[in-house]
Amino acid sequence: MVTLEQVKKDPEVQAYLSGGDEVLAAMGYTEHGQRHAALVANIARNILERLGHPGREAELAAIAGYLHDIGNVISRQNHEQIGGLVALRVLDRLGMPPSETAMVVAAIGNHGEDVGVPVNNLAAALLLADKSDVHRSRVRNPEMASFDIHDRVNYAAEHSFLRVDDRRKAITLEIKIDTKISPVMDYFEIFLTRMVLCRRAASFLGCDFELVINGVRLL
Repeated sequence: MVTLEQVKKDPEVQAYLSGGDEVLAAMGYTEHGQRHAALVANIARNILERLGHPGREAELAAIAGYLHDIGNVISRQNHEQIGGLVALRVLDRLGMPPSETAMVVAAIGNHGEDVGVPVNNLAAALLLADKSDVHRSRVRNPEMASFDIHDRVNYAAEHSFLRVDDRRKAITLEIKIDTKISPVMDYFEIFLTRMVLCRRAASFLGCDFELVINGVRLL
């Protein structure tokens, strides 16, 4: 069976993720490279494991998480669907069964903010993992004076953690924000759509979604 470690070591995958991150860097986007890919993979796996899903399903969620932004190597626009097609080609070459590939590429193709839909458990875990990565380490711009709102909100985020409580059937995004850099309202201004997607994804997995910023529950 194809594993996450096998996917990570694949030269084609490495080249496409690095290339996609370079494309977004040129466009002024925050980091979308192997750091983001690995983190999303780990969070997606953790979500399904903690909710008691089969180990293989959790592994497939991790693979979807690692490959979810691979389409950026071609274009940011429609990168979800492009990424699904690129991932299909890679996973077929690696020998993944079509039944598993179908689940992975569906998750990748439906993870975007405008088109995000939790079409299966992998997609739900991917949406939650992807949208929870808010942190100052993603900011590339070295000049705070020229930060746009996305740079400012990400740079203000000193810590973020997605907590999964199977007993309460709750998935909680906990964020610590330096309000001297960015007010909490800025977070909602740019990430409200993401929080709606997280709520839908959590609901698909039979859970409530909660948002806690600086120790205060806001959702």
